[in-house]
Amino acid sequence: MLLILTTIAAIGGVLIKGYCRVNGWTTPSQFYATCYSDFPALFAERGFADHVLPLFSQAQPFEYPVITSLIAGISALLVPGSGVTPARETAYFDINAIGLAIMWMIAVIATSRSNVRRPWDGMLVAIAPGIILAGFINWDLWAVALLSLGILAFARNRPVLAGIAIGLGTATKLYPVFFLGVLVVLAVRTGRWRQTGLTIGAAIVSWAVVNLPAIVTNAHNWAYFFDFSASRDPGFSSGYYIWNLLADRMHWTRLATPSVNLLFAVSFAVCCLLIAFVALHAPRRPRVAQLAFLVVAAFLLTGKVYSPQYVVWLIPLFALAHPRWRDFLVWMAAEALHWVAIWMYLGWTTSNGPVQNNIDTPYYVIAVVIHMIAVVYVCRHVIGDIYDPSIDPVRRSRQDDPQGGEFDGAPDAFTLGARPVQPVTASEGAA
Repeated sequence: MLLILTTIAAIGGVLIKGYCRVNGWTTPSQFYATCYSDFPALFAERGFADHVLPLFSQAQPFEYPVITSLIAGISALLVPGSGVTPARETAYFDINAIGLAIMWMIAVIATSRSNVRRPWDGMLVAIAPGIILAGFINWDLWAVALLSLGILAFARNRPVLAGIAIGLGTATKLYPVFFLGVLVVLAVRTGRWRQTGLTIGAAIVSWAVVNLPAIVTNAHNWAYFFDFSASRDPGFSSGYYIWNLLADRMHWTRLATPSVNLLFAVSFAVCCLLIAFVALHAPRRPRVAQLAFLVVAAFLLTGKVYSPQYVVWLIPLFALAHPRWRDFLVWMAAEALHWVAIWMYLGWTTSNGPVQNNIDTPYYVIAVVIHMIAVVYVCRHVIGDIYDPSIDPVRRSRQDDPQGGEFDGAPDAFTLGARPVQPVTASEGAA
């Protein structure tokens, strides 16, 4: 049933791109029709139409990690014909959309099976409005699927498989690496390091296996992803970008890129320290998924850019951390508002489109702020579940930590002044 629903949702996600598939991926109509996707633009601008394979050629560097670069190049080889044409751009989109739909299904299956007592929580991923709207913009669902598989493997006490999936996910998009930090904090609290050590070791090895050939073949192009991330200006929908918009209107001081890099590093580090404090201070050990959601949300809120498709990173983690439909729909409504606002704003700022189709800066700023407030709203509820397990939907079903692996049912070895609450037994909490 979940796969059927995911298939229907994926078809809906592709149909949203229908105007562009029929009329071409042209600016500004692709913004006003809300059918923009990175695939046609990158196909034309990065040499994929001429069979350039990122990282392994001396062509223009590609600002994505290794596995994403390979997916981008290899999928272009499957497009029939030659040169840049509207038909080939659409074919490139269709090929990648098929791959993303498969990754979506994998993420749904892995999320559903990560908690055998609550498999229906996978419904949150299967029909998520955020994925329907933004899942086919970029290759993010590949990393989402890999991290979901890693969480499932960890839940089933298979740390090596978990590490391999997380390492490959990190080689696709950076964010899966944050899951390893969550494991370290929980290992400190429980004193159980074996599974965490094996997972981290396997993640490092799998990441290195796919990255070393690119480093040896073309170190400059391999490093371009990191150079680009460090040198890029504040991107659309980030807090820093919003500050600069307001600064231009109010004659305040704009944030330069070096200052933004410092602010991001400090603010994200502070958020991680606060999350670690919560993990060690809460009366009862937090669940793996709860901490993972908080860390990824902190990264998105403090990051230099918030692309619309980044919402898909959080949705499977939400389904495991705080599976409540009311809060989910409130959050998705805010993300849908931001999704519409960013396209109307881009239509104006990037191509000076017709004024009747645009929104002015204040409305765009309001949409971004609402999106950020919605993410904070969900984080607040996750932290509430941590400090009061009696309102946690998962622990109310007499489970401790279905995704916790060896942490499931483990007693505390170290806390920060909290009075430990006896967890349910491993037999009650086994996933």
